[in-house]
Amino acid sequence: MKALLATLAFLLTLSLGAAETFEVDGHKAVIHPAANPAKDKPWLWYAPTLNGGVSIVQRKLYADVCQQAGIAIAGYDLGEVRGAPKSAAQFTKFYDEMVKRGYSSKPILLGQSRGGMMTLTWAFRNPEKVKAWIGIYPVCNLASWPLRNSKRETLADFGLTEAELTARLKEFNPIDNLAGLAAAKVPMFAVHGDTDVVVPHKDNTLLLKERYETLGGKFTVKIVPGEGHKVGPSFFECPELVAFLREQVK
Repeated sequence: MKALLATLAFLLTLSLGAAETFEVDGHKAVIHPAANPAKDKPWLWYAPTLNGGVSIVQRKLYADVCQQAGIAIAGYDLGEVRGAPKSAAQFTKFYDEMVKRGYSSKPILLGQSRGGMMTLTWAFRNPEKVKAWIGIYPVCNLASWPLRNSKRETLADFGLTEAELTARLKEFNPIDNLAGLAAAKVPMFAVHGDTDVVVPHKDNTLLLKERYETLGGKFTVKIVPGEGHKVGPSFFECPELVAFLREQVK
């Protein structure tokens, strides 16, 4: 079974083209280029990227759609960060390098689980640099999973005590800093299960949607009944996500 999985992963890598790896400020970055890039060389910025790998390329439907649409897939491995200003500034160094390499100045961001927090906290600080945002059961609210179930990593990233971070929560929390993205008319899409106990949809995706639409932003959501925080076709073969992604490069 392990040999079969390794072979499938190898064949998928071939279909994507050889990955380009490089370092930005001591951290590994990776690009899976499109064989025939669309106009302006669009790219999907995926998070989290851990151990130097962009795991979304293992989701064949999404990888194939990106190839067909001429969208590169890229990521930057900062480890377990939670959206503090210093990690967001580090992500900007990666963004600058991608633009320098000829890729679009407005990437499509895709955050899976805690990657939602990574992408949203960069996006609200750089709304003019975002084409669109996509979430797969995304963490959108610092008061939810980060401070409930990942407190040590969250406080370490911010360099604050729990009391200090709580007192300044509105300064850092994506759900309280959406005006720039709404003004820039950045479209958003998320797919989330309604039985997710790890990242509850009401405290994250639905709260983000409510706040964003109040500001005039466009937010499309697909709630999956009876499913939680897992890897499965509902989240990684989602036709609505595919349609949204394709729409961004028309």
